[in-house]
Amino acid sequence: MKRACVIGAGFGGLALAIRLQSGGVQTTLIEARDRPGGRAYVWEKDGFTFDAGPTVITDPSCLQELWGLKGHRMADDVELMPVMPFYRLNWGDGTNFDYSNDDVSLKAEIAKLNPADVAGYDDFLEYSAGVLEEGYVKLGSVPFLDFASMIKAAPSLMRYQAWRSVYSMVSSFVKNEKLREAFSFHSLLVGGNPMTTSAIYALIHKLEKNGGVWWAKGGTNQLINGMVTHFQRLGGEVRMGDPVTHVSTLGARVTGVETKRGWSGQFDAVASNADIMHSYRDLMPDNQHAKRRAKSLAKKRYSPSLFVVHFGVEGTWPGIPHHMILFGPRYKGLLDDIYNHGVLPEDFSIYLHHPTVTDPSVAPEGMSTFYALVPVANMGKLPVDWDEVGPILEKRILDEVGRRLIPDIHSRIVTKFSYAPSDFKADLSAHMGSAFSLEPLLTQSAYFRAHNRDDTISNFYLVGAGTHPGAGIPGVVGSAKATAGLMLEDLL
Repeated sequence: MKRACVIGAGFGGLALAIRLQSGGVQTTLIEARDRPGGRAYVWEKDGFTFDAGPTVITDPSCLQELWGLKGHRMADDVELMPVMPFYRLNWGDGTNFDYSNDDVSLKAEIAKLNPADVAGYDDFLEYSAGVLEEGYVKLGSVPFLDFASMIKAAPSLMRYQAWRSVYSMVSSFVKNEKLREAFSFHSLLVGGNPMTTSAIYALIHKLEKNGGVWWAKGGTNQLINGMVTHFQRLGGEVRMGDPVTHVSTLGARVTGVETKRGWSGQFDAVASNADIMHSYRDLMPDNQHAKRRAKSLAKKRYSPSLFVVHFGVEGTWPGIPHHMILFGPRYKGLLDDIYNHGVLPEDFSIYLHHPTVTDPSVAPEGMSTFYALVPVANMGKLPVDWDEVGPILEKRILDEVGRRLIPDIHSRIVTKFSYAPSDFKADLSAHMGSAFSLEPLLTQSAYFRAHNRDDTISNFYLVGAGTHPGAGIPGVVGSAKATAGLMLEDLL
């Protein structure tokens, strides 16, 4: 059998490893940390389960397909639970908007804000369905290795005005400002600024409407564990807690990998689910092509980072749904501060995750697990000392959650900790602490993103957020399908 190595056990790396092993390639998966998951890591503290994220599972069929490759069922390893509403959007004036795929309920929510926008929403839904078909179904798992492939795809994408931003396109359909925010914020979930990210990302709305929003019982970590179980069932090898430190090359080919503990292996192909800058700059420092590639990648625009406060509290909160967006007083101005100005503003919007309302098993009886997430500029734009700034921002975030939802929050907190951009950099080798790798601009998408197979090193491949099609669970699982297709064709 041909032998392949996958570096990094995030969603992309695991999905690729499963596809390779299913396809007849003996695959070794190597993870630097003590647990699999990458950005979907997990902590257990004081009886609470804290998922690092992501927490929104969409398009479960792309995951179920990984089990179906060899006739297995995902349901045997993972229990998915529906989340309803998908999100509750809340503004400072007390307005709530429950976002779901229940057409009657959703249109009633729209009508509460502006009855005239119901018809515009129908047009937006039709547009979203079109870009879903062109941008995700047809192209989401197709590698863009040359410019000709981009030219071939361009007419259909241009037909949907891909050069416009998500916010601009949404604004052409609905006029109420809150609704414009409600139907454009999704690009933030994959690291994109709604004001500059291609309108193609409006496909997320239809993707959620078709497949729903789901939660893995026990936490997103249980989905990761299920993927590991399935990979090992197929005969794959997993090495945890031993980071790859060097990818060996000879001429225009990789020959193997070496790890921090001194283990080494020879492989017919190597794929990296690690950060793209780390993959080229740090893992192949003696390869001249890798040096040039790292220099080129360093000039690109990277997504923001995140500051996340994880906390467990006394009491249960049936009135707080699983996912909430607590919008701040500004939208465009706040996004400008994060993406362009590189400042830490006084105001913020919060993504609040409350899994215990769906799944009480992730907290001790009578208690609740939460995390509050705010986007912040990456460390290249905002070079602050997070050991100093973090505690200040943490208190401000908890104060705001208390003001809007849990008045006595500070006295109820049983345990808490925060995760900052510096942690993304230290734990995940993320360039500038970016939480989503390359920013999803039109000029950094498809062919203009890092390629699934390196152009020069013929048996070195990429998978995950930095390559096509981008971040998010469906994105990185789609990248695994694209990369696996190339690898199986090259190896077998």
